[in-house]
Amino acid sequence: MAVLMELAEEPGTASEVIRLAALRRRTIATAESLTAGMVAASLGAVPGASAVFQGGAVTYQNEIKVSVLGVDPAGLAATGAVDARVARQMAEGARRVFAADLGVSTTGAAGPEPHGGKLVGTVYVAVASAAGTAVSEYLFDGDRNEVRTLACSAALQQLHAALIESDPGNKS
Repeated sequence: MAVLMELAEEPGTASEVIRLAALRRRTIATAESLTAGMVAASLGAVPGASAVFQGGAVTYQNEIKVSVLGVDPAGLAATGAVDARVARQMAEGARRVFAADLGVSTTGAAGPEPHGGKLVGTVYVAVASAAGTAVSEYLFDGDRNEVRTLACSAALQQLHAALIESDPGNKS
């Protein structure tokens, strides 16, 4: 529960992400597995989101990650879906498929059982842009709903950070 409080107090709410994306004239797309559209729904709930939110793909099944997002099937078969490379390819696929400036992805093990040998709470979030792709690994504590909520918050925070970094006048 302390992790949830810490994440909620940091910048990166959906409204801040939409505001910054509009200010920076950047578009956003999502590719989600364990969050099943939570990130897209959070962004889409913000008034004015249609100016910057291109769309999203919920890709629970590996075959869909491959056919829709272009995730490498050999790598996926070797590592499983809960993997940093898969998160990277999902974010890059979302960016490409939706012709967006930024693509964000979530993949992980929400529970109640481990997934592909990965502990419950293991989550990868990636944000792809023209400057490259950043992937973060998390190990969240909580039940299925808490892990999914924390993953959504982490994705929004990473989008927020990418938008801050995309400002050429930003010195921080």
